[in-house]
Amino acid sequence: MRSPVTIIGAGLGGLILARVLHVHGIPAEVYEAEPSPMARTQGGMLDIHDYNGQLAVQAAGLMAEFRGLVLEGRQAMRILDRTGAVLFEKSDDGTGGRPEVQRGELRRMLLDALPAGTVHWGHKASGARTLGDGRHEVTFTDGRIVVTDLLVGADGAWSRVRPLLTGATPEYTGTAFVETYLFDADTRHPATAKAVGGGSMIAHGPTPDAAIFAHRERGDTLHGYLELTRPLDWFAAVDFADPAAATARIAREFDGWAPELTALITDSDTAPVLRPHHTLPTGHRWERVPGATLVGDAAHLAAPNGEGANLAMLDGAELAQALAAHDDAETALAEYEQAMFTRAANPPDESALLESVFGDSVPQSLAALFEDRTGTARNG
Repeated sequence: MRSPVTIIGAGLGGLILARVLHVHGIPAEVYEAEPSPMARTQGGMLDIHDYNGQLAVQAAGLMAEFRGLVLEGRQAMRILDRTGAVLFEKSDDGTGGRPEVQRGELRRMLLDALPAGTVHWGHKASGARTLGDGRHEVTFTDGRIVVTDLLVGADGAWSRVRPLLTGATPEYTGTAFVETYLFDADTRHPATAKAVGGGSMIAHGPTPDAAIFAHRERGDTLHGYLELTRPLDWFAAVDFADPAAATARIAREFDGWAPELTALITDSDTAPVLRPHHTLPTGHRWERVPGATLVGDAAHLAAPNGEGANLAMLDGAELAQALAAHDDAETALAEYEQAMFTRAANPPDESALLESVFGDSVPQSLAALFEDRTGTARNG
């Protein structure tokens, strides 16, 4: 490569791309909107799968460091009904292929593995345009401009690079999370800590329009996600600028649920945060644009299904490996995109996702929940 690969976005996909390029001696420059690595909380727990995310970590040469981040016991799972009754429980026996790590710690691992100065913080992209001959120009909100021979959009759902390649835009799926945290849960919220258990918990009611998810993070922090199926206008009427009012409004949607479950919203130590779910069309693809491509959510955004971060990491690793394997960048980009398009066009269905966690013993209660949501019969 005659000049550095320009990567917009320092999420997991962009950082894996930069790291694997570095392993192969190819320079990269990463431009990130956030002002610093610690500018915001980097999300919660991620289960990194042995069939995609871990392959990317291996390509990055960081498996030993990754294993040091794994939180033992967090692959345990509990399924409850809205009364708090345990319908199913699976312990973490250490043989699962989806070890849990904190997203922020995984990102820090990747940042530490890059040469100093690789990431340029405080660069929020406002747009990009084609200059011809495979060259592109990226403009940042402060007026700075970067011109590059190879541009990669790793800038997520609302990518500023995507319009160079496709006119597709994300659409609301009809569901959203309301995100909360309980700190020092074992001492301050013991009933909820017991309900969640040592790993993750799913609680669902008699209808598929409401559910509660929770993860036990490092220490005794509980990270809650209250899922509701509602129009965006419904959420717009909730005043999230007033945490007490928003908490009360969301809690009303869970009337009749066990208090140890609703405590994930009523007793939250942080203000509730709305996380609407958006998606790009399944099988989204574009015609080859010289000198540019996309990875992760910028390319194939989907509603939360446990695969997003893993696929972004695999995208980054495979793109870097293709660039390292070919003298001609266009050959590498075409090879990468064909493989990525094939994955995106064939996402695992809910049955496959359940079976990847539970093997041949998918709990009937959880299978029924997904059957209600999709109208598709599941094997219990």
